[in-house]
Amino acid sequence: MFEQVDAVIDIIRPAIQADGGDIELLSVDEDTGVVTVQLSGACVSCPASTVTMKAGVERIVKDRVPGITAVVQPDEGAELGTAVSL
Repeated sequence: MFEQVDAVIDIIRPAIQADGGDIELLSVDEDTGVVTVQLSGACVSCPASTVTMKAGVERIVKDRVPGITAVVQPDEGAELGTAVSL
């Protein structure tokens, strides 16, 4: 499943990079379907990053990879009990 999600992230990445940001896949929890990604660059301070995550990244990943339930950033994962230790 990690490889499937990573392939989708590779498709999404150029659009995010075009706005001065980037996205990195950190983990995929196959039991819960939660994907953790890290937005960086201009995305860190962008007020639209939440919309990018939910309406863009999460929607596309969920549409293309069966079993995915959510796409979160590390700080959101803590709220869901799925934080990734780096």
